[in-house]
Amino acid sequence: MSPIMSPIFAIPDMILNVIWFFIIAHFIMSWLIAFNVLNLYQPIVSQIWQGLNRILDPIYGRIRQFIPNMGGLDLAPLIALLMVPPSNVRWPITANNPSETTCPTLPF
Repeated sequence: MSPIMSPIFAIPDMILNVIWFFIIAHFIMSWLIAFNVLNLYQPIVSQIWQGLNRILDPIYGRIRQFIPNMGGLDLAPLIALLMVPPSNVRWPITANNPSETTCPTLPF
């Protein structure tokens, strides 16, 4: 990849990494709150929980429009994790020829 194109791909990659971290933190925190490990009456826990909800509700809201109601089970975070690539997945563009795309190979 040319040095000129590097920042163009780095900025969305950083944004996706931050979103990935927020979704994982929200997922773990929701389980800790559900099993009463964390208490929402503590001010710092409540502020973090409300902040994560404000950040992720627009993403989850779009996903919840398309999935059926599963009762108490919310599949929106799982689908969001599948949609946002983790940081170790790179853009499938070869260094020599940007118009030629490659498919990632499986390790097994």
